[in-house]
Amino acid sequence: MKRAGRQFRVAGPLRLPVAAALCLLAGACSRTQPASSVPTVAVARTARTRLASAMTLQGEFHPYQDILVYAKVSGYVSAIRVDIGDRVKAGDMIATLEVPELSDQLAAAAAGELHAEADNAIAHLNYQRLAAVNQTQPNLVAQQDVDDAQAKDNATAAAVSLAKADAAKYRTLMDYTRIVAPFTGVITKRFADLGSLIQAGTSSGTVAMVELAEDDLLRLRFPVPEAETPLIHLGKTVQCTVDAVHRTFTGRIVRDEWAIDRSTRTMIAEVDVPNSGGDLKAGMYATIVLPLRTAPDALAVPLQALSGGEHPVVMVLGADGILSERQVNVGLQTETAAEISSGLAEGDLVVVGDRSGLHSGDKAAGRLTDAEAQP
Repeated sequence: MKRAGRQFRVAGPLRLPVAAALCLLAGACSRTQPASSVPTVAVARTARTRLASAMTLQGEFHPYQDILVYAKVSGYVSAIRVDIGDRVKAGDMIATLEVPELSDQLAAAAAGELHAEADNAIAHLNYQRLAAVNQTQPNLVAQQDVDDAQAKDNATAAAVSLAKADAAKYRTLMDYTRIVAPFTGVITKRFADLGSLIQAGTSSGTVAMVELAEDDLLRLRFPVPEAETPLIHLGKTVQCTVDAVHRTFTGRIVRDEWAIDRSTRTMIAEVDVPNSGGDLKAGMYATIVLPLRTAPDALAVPLQALSGGEHPVVMVLGADGILSERQVNVGLQTETAAEISSGLAEGDLVVVGDRSGLHSGDKAAGRLTDAEAQP
């Protein structure tokens, strides 16, 4: 009984350490991550899709043709038939000039032409007579007289040609007193009024009559950065948006300057834009979307899945629900997605958005978002 009693007394004090050990074990178990505290992360599934990158540029509309119309001769404006905003067709009268001295010069040239023709007619008749006598009665007329008559006939014929050319010159100058439109367009500026003295356009400091712009066809000009100039080819399609008229259309590059502007390091390219309705105006701005590169079957992820800057990494959620970081090689990038050339496989789930607090080896639950890889 004493032994049993001693055992009882010994066993009594041992209950406290055992209880403490059980309590410590229970505490450790309570600190284990319960299933309900596993974080849920937004993920996107890598998939193959078509990616296309583009550059947005600003362009400006210019008339297809834009000229200052000058007078060829000096004179006073006797009539001006157009004003700004007026549409004219090729050949329409713009203005007429009064040049009194030119009329007198034309009259004198015409009279000189008649006088030269009369002189030539007499000289030619004289030569024909002498030549006929010399042929029927040789040695009756001196050969010197025949030669002189022939020379005079030729000289007067040349004088006729000179007089005709002189008269034609003044007729042409008289035609220049009628100023006509060289092509169909709209008058954008007017510099002369009735009675104004207009100097010939061949002299320096001459004031133009009007400015004429072709408006039914416009040039959309936009600068292309030097690095993208190798991608500019005739016929390349671009998308153009004109905010002023709420209009978007597709155009084709029809020409470029070839040379790089040394001050801006850009090259000008042009798109011809029909404007039969007249909605577009010269000077309006347009936004041009220039396609750069295309990847028709790219393995893509959303841009929000990338991090790391120069050496990008993504966080992948495995089939076992464990997170892991992977370094990837990035190819073509668009505004929303990036091509992954290595480091991922099709169907992998990548974490998108904020990854703060997430580490490799953590357990997480994935929730697919609408941010699947989009071109």
